[in-house]
Amino acid sequence: MVTSTQQNILTVDAEAVVVGVFSDSGMTNPAMAIDRAGGGLLARLIESKEVAGKPYELTSLWSPPGLKAPLALVVGLGEQARFDQGMAYRAAAAAARQLAGRQRGRVAFYLPGGPNGEFTASGISGALVGCQGQDLYRAEKKRHPIGEIAWAEASDAALAAGNIIGENINLARLLVNEPPQEIFPASFTARAAEIAQECGLEIEIWDQDRLERERCGSLLAVAQGSVRPPRLVMLRHSGGRPDQRPLAFIGKGVTFDSGGLSLKPSDSMKTMKCDMAGAATVLAALTAISRLKLPVNVVGIAGLVENMPSGSAMKLGDVLTARNGKTIEVQNTDAEGRLVLADVLDVALGLKPSKMVDLATLTGACVVALGVDVAGAMTNRQAWCDEVLAAARTCGEPLWQLPMFAEYRDDIRSEVADIRNTGDGRWAGAIAGGKFLEEFVGDVPWVHLDIAGPAFYDKPKPWLDAGGSGMFVRTLVELARTHSGN
Repeated sequence: MVTSTQQNILTVDAEAVVVGVFSDSGMTNPAMAIDRAGGGLLARLIESKEVAGKPYELTSLWSPPGLKAPLALVVGLGEQARFDQGMAYRAAAAAARQLAGRQRGRVAFYLPGGPNGEFTASGISGALVGCQGQDLYRAEKKRHPIGEIAWAEASDAALAAGNIIGENINLARLLVNEPPQEIFPASFTARAAEIAQECGLEIEIWDQDRLERERCGSLLAVAQGSVRPPRLVMLRHSGGRPDQRPLAFIGKGVTFDSGGLSLKPSDSMKTMKCDMAGAATVLAALTAISRLKLPVNVVGIAGLVENMPSGSAMKLGDVLTARNGKTIEVQNTDAEGRLVLADVLDVALGLKPSKMVDLATLTGACVVALGVDVAGAMTNRQAWCDEVLAAARTCGEPLWQLPMFAEYRDDIRSEVADIRNTGDGRWAGAIAGGKFLEEFVGDVPWVHLDIAGPAFYDKPKPWLDAGGSGMFVRTLVELARTHSGN
C-alpha cells in the first residue's frame, strides 16, 4: 500500500523514516530536522566522513533523539545537480531493499521530489521495487514487502503513477524470475489474458494453428524442437483517437533457451529463463499504460516459444520462409530470437503502426560491447531513435546507440537464401542481429533494443536483488506518455 504523509518527520507514526544526503550540498531539509532534534549528530557524521552522501550509501541511525520513529535510514543521493528520476528511483529502491530485510508495517520516505514533484513517482516506484526479491520459492524469505509506504507530500497523481509503474516493474520481474516449468508459451499467454481482463486491455492470442495459417515459418521453426507449442499474444490499449495510428512495442519471448541443437554450455543455460524478458517488459508496460489511462493508442505483441533440442528441432543448414516471404539460412540455432522477432515484426507491420520498438535479450555480443548495465539501441530512423534515447534518459535507464551502416548488411548475406541468421564470425554480433531485424520492419520508424545485459542481474545491485530487473518498463511508459494526444 502506498499513501501520502504530510506529517512532521519528527512526529510521523512509522517504524522507520528515510531521508537523503547529497554528496556535495549535504543534508536535505528532513535530514536537517532530524539533525537539529538529535543535537547535530548527523552533521558530525557528515563532518567525519562517516556519511559521505555517495549514491546508495546507507547509514542507520537507531533511536535518534527527538524522533518518534525508532529508526532513521540515511541514503546517499550523489551530487545534487545530477539528481534525476533515475537517481530518485534507485535511491528509494536501495533504502527499501535494506529495510525489507525484515517485516515492517509502515515506512515514511522523505526524499526530494524535485522542483515540481517530478521525481516523486519515480521514487515511489523504486521503493516498491526495492523491497521485492527473487526468493519466490524460499521458505525463509530474504525480502519482505513493506506493508505501507508513506511518501511525504505526494500528490494523488504521483501516488497513483508511482504505484502503478512500480507494481508493473515487479510484474515484469516476477515473470522473468519464475522458473521455466511455470512460465512457458501457454502459461505466459494465460497470465496475459488474466491481466488484460483486469485492466481493460484488448487481447488476441494466436495458437499454433493460427501461426501456421499466418505463415509464421520463422517463429514456428524455433518452436518445433519443444513439446510446448508456441503462442503469439497481441495486446491493445485504445486510449487515443480512433484515427490515431498506434505505437507498437514488440517483445522477444523465448521462455527457455537451451540453444537448440547449437546447445549452450550448462553455465550459460542457467539463466535462460530470462530470455523472455522482452515479452515480459512489453506486457508490463501495456498494463501500466492501460491503468494510467494514457490518451494514446498502443499495441504490444510478443512471440512466445521454447528453444529446445530434439529429433524435430530445426537444424543448421535449414532454410526457413518468414511471414514476409524472405528466406533465411539457419547457421546457428542459438541465434533464435531474431527468427522469432522476424515474424512478430511483420505481424506488427500489418497493424500500420506509426512507430515501433522491439525489446530482446538478443545477443551476448551486446554485453561484450556495452557491459551488463547498458542496453544497445539500433534504428532505421534517427529522429525516432532520438526520442527513445530521450525517454530512457528521462527515466535514468542506460541506453547507448550502436551504428547501423549499410555495409553491415553484407554480414548477414547468404549464398543459399536471402539472408542468414548469423553475422560474420565474432565481429559486430549485436549489430548483425539488428541488421537482420531491419529486414522485417519496412519503412516504419523502428528502434531495436538489445537488453541482454541489464534485463537480468547475475549479482545484486545496491538497489535491487539479483534476477529480473524490469528495465525499460519505465522507458516504454514514458514513450507512450510523450505521444499522448498525438
